[in-house]
Amino acid sequence: MYKHTRHWIQTLEAAGELVRIKEYVNPHLEITEITDRVSKHNGPALLFENTGTDFPLLINSMGTEKRMAMALGANKLDDVGRQMEDLLKQLTAPKESFGDKLKMLPTLSSIASWMPKVISGRGACQEVVMKNPDITKLPVLKCWPEDGGPFLTLPIIHTKDPNTGIRNVGLYRMQVFSPTMTAMHWHRHKVSARHFNEYKKLGLKMPVVVALGGDPVNTYAATAPLPDGIDEYMLSGFLRKKKVELVQCLTQDAQVPADADFIIEGYIDPQEEFILEGPFGDHTGYYSLADFYPRFHITCITHRKDAVYPATIVGIPPQEDAWIGKATERIFLVPIKMTMVPEIIDMVMPVEGVFHNLVIVKIKKEYPGQAIKVMHSLWGAGQMMFTKMMIVVDGDVNIHDNEEVAKYISENVEPARDIVFTQGPTDVLDHSCSVMAFGGKVGIDGTRKLTEEIGKEKVFKVQSSKFKVEAIQPFSEIKGINTCILEKGISLVFVSVEKNRRNHIRELNEKLFANGAFKQVKVIIYLDHTIDITDIADAVWRFANNVDPKRDHFIINPKSNDECSHIGFDGTRKTKEFDDFDREWPNILASDEATIKRVDELWDKLGVGKFIPSPSLKYRKQLYAGGAVAEE
Repeated sequence: MYKHTRHWIQTLEAAGELVRIKEYVNPHLEITEITDRVSKHNGPALLFENTGTDFPLLINSMGTEKRMAMALGANKLDDVGRQMEDLLKQLTAPKESFGDKLKMLPTLSSIASWMPKVISGRGACQEVVMKNPDITKLPVLKCWPEDGGPFLTLPIIHTKDPNTGIRNVGLYRMQVFSPTMTAMHWHRHKVSARHFNEYKKLGLKMPVVVALGGDPVNTYAATAPLPDGIDEYMLSGFLRKKKVELVQCLTQDAQVPADADFIIEGYIDPQEEFILEGPFGDHTGYYSLADFYPRFHITCITHRKDAVYPATIVGIPPQEDAWIGKATERIFLVPIKMTMVPEIIDMVMPVEGVFHNLVIVKIKKEYPGQAIKVMHSLWGAGQMMFTKMMIVVDGDVNIHDNEEVAKYISENVEPARDIVFTQGPTDVLDHSCSVMAFGGKVGIDGTRKLTEEIGKEKVFKVQSSKFKVEAIQPFSEIKGINTCILEKGISLVFVSVEKNRRNHIRELNEKLFANGAFKQVKVIIYLDHTIDITDIADAVWRFANNVDPKRDHFIINPKSNDECSHIGFDGTRKTKEFDDFDREWPNILASDEATIKRVDELWDKLGVGKFIPSPSLKYRKQLYAGGAVAEE
């Protein structure tokens, strides 16, 4: 695989997948603005060689399916999944004879060769030891205008359980507060947060060590949803078919990859007061708001002589993280199929769902209620517990084609019968829940129904139809309606509303479905009047973020068996005034006007090709009043 970051850069450059930018670009907002333009157009990896520091910065290196596969040593992401499937089949196949067991020896030998190994002496990551550790010497990005400060966005964070010594490697953002202190943003559900709690019980300081760069497979492994207790560097070894070599840190009892570019050693004192960290423009496309997290104190920084600082940006999709998530989808589909839910054929996490908001699952259906069984199985599977909306289909549906999936659902879903609601843990970044990290979920059984599931009901088939726009004219609060997919036989419309009172959406939903023009419509999604509902991808992204499905749905039952039932979903912003919503509502992400102008002026000097207008020009028009927190 890749010996170090420079090797990864050379490989990308040889493949025509990297552009070197020699012009000075400020890590404060400007690198983000350039990368946002490039990444949304499937552009190249970017190496910023003049960052105003001693170190160049690599970004968007895994920002397409091709480069993500390259990072994992494959031609396609599905190839990695097949390798995982072959391995699991070998390990789980019955071993009836001594000969069968002997055949396993090469496989077991390979597995042993993937185990990480601690080597003696110092590694390349320790070639230079900073006399006075100072993290501000690195080109740490401030990404979005309302961010609380500069953040490390690709730190590979190492912690150990103080009772068992088992290592965890995770990827959590770190806000820089001073040359020797950052925050450590790990959510309550993460393994490292549990390690922290164990150190707190013991009254001990917690060693924490951060690696930056090196073989990109290690960065990916830090994001992977592995079972608790499985070493992330074993996954790295499997992916690279070579063990990860680790070296002992200089000031903390921890081991880190020898090929990393930077090592930041330090500790967290569990007895110390937390620090207010954030806001931060997050992968949801919204700001995650300020909250209190542990303080990380730096005791040592080492780096390679030719160190390159790795970074990524997250924001309104698509971004580089979409492809990291796609790799997880393709790789971890296999163990889910083989060990938990064998009827699964395929699974996809659409980019508009920002990983945890939307999952589409295809199954081999054999009995009534099987789709519901699959939903609950997945909601109980590790990080799948955060999934807000789950859609299950069967047959020959191409679940990677959104329109085909939508048509299949439209044909097979009776809203009052085939949509189930529950509640449970949600991602900490889900701002739509009435309380943090706990909220509603929806499961949609889009499978073809068996006799037992239909009973005596008539199956209502929606025909493509031209919607009569005059039907919404009596409603002055409706600022727009998108019926383009209804005309394709998909029974859903988007309605933009300027909400102005309590229970507004519920009342409007009843009135619209009482109107004959909506007879062919099974689902209405209501969005804020500021949103461009002609852009379906953006409409789905905003809806998926803003809805708590259990709280925000309104069912209209059919009056007879000759009619279908209907459902409306309130995907508007929730406020105290109109919704009795007590949490702060975050703003969406957009660059400021000065940064957009500066990058416009720089563009011809960057060498990144034809001019790309800022995506933020569109989203600035949709910003709520206020900063990271939307004003009431």
